[in-house]
Amino acid sequence: MIKKVLTVAGSDSSGGAGIQADLKTFEEYGTFGFSALTSIVTMDPDEGWSHSVTPIEPDLVEKQLKTIFAGGALDAMKTGMLGTIKAIEITRTYIDKFAMNNIVIDPVMACKGTSELLQPENVAAMTRLLLPKATITTPNLVEAGILSGMGDLTSIDHMKEAAKKIIDLGPKNVVIKGGHRLKLDKAVDLFYDGTDFTIFENELFPTDYNHGAGCTFAAAVTAGLAKGYSVVEAVALAKKFVSEAIKNGQKINPFLGHVWHGAYNHAQDRMTEK
Repeated sequence: MIKKVLTVAGSDSSGGAGIQADLKTFEEYGTFGFSALTSIVTMDPDEGWSHSVTPIEPDLVEKQLKTIFAGGALDAMKTGMLGTIKAIEITRTYIDKFAMNNIVIDPVMACKGTSELLQPENVAAMTRLLLPKATITTPNLVEAGILSGMGDLTSIDHMKEAAKKIIDLGPKNVVIKGGHRLKLDKAVDLFYDGTDFTIFENELFPTDYNHGAGCTFAAAVTAGLAKGYSVVEAVALAKKFVSEAIKNGQKINPFLGHVWHGAYNHAQDRMTEK
């Protein structure tokens, strides 16, 4: 049986992040993806690629989840941008109702390319209602700094301290994505299971074509869990998957470039162009 995987997240109209990234990643992992939209993100090329986030009505979020869960519990799920507090509450209701396992909470707090934090009350609701149900949460440095209350994280030691504080919020595991903000010559991520730290590192690619990397990473972890990998194994494979996606990033328009979700499996080579 093909494993069934859900993303509850926003739609990225540019095609690189959000549910678009999630569904592409689920497919590359050989899993069957479902999506419940919580918001729609659009960008205006006439206004310097300024972002707008339009939440989906909570009743419609619930209708989507009711449809998705018609066949019972799924093998894994992730959350991303969650739109409204009501959508967060509804998501928690379905997690509990179907006793969902393999839950990845990607604590999306802002759109890439903007410094605007999504509503602080949404972050508080996500922290209270969803993090305690998480098999793993996957914050970047900025998000980890907010969740831990530590602010700017500028070293691996800072990341370790933040990871301990985030575990205290309830998730079973946390992986903090370091990225370029650490100013190291490697791409370093820190995994913590509440007892032991594991550092993952690989080549740091000097590219701006990395839109969607965070969503793709969380989706890859989710699909890995659905297929029976341990949490640390799922993180390790997701790291490799995203590394190839970033390495082979594609320019999409004059404003940005996306990671290429098919790079790890060489999807571009599967069929010959006519």
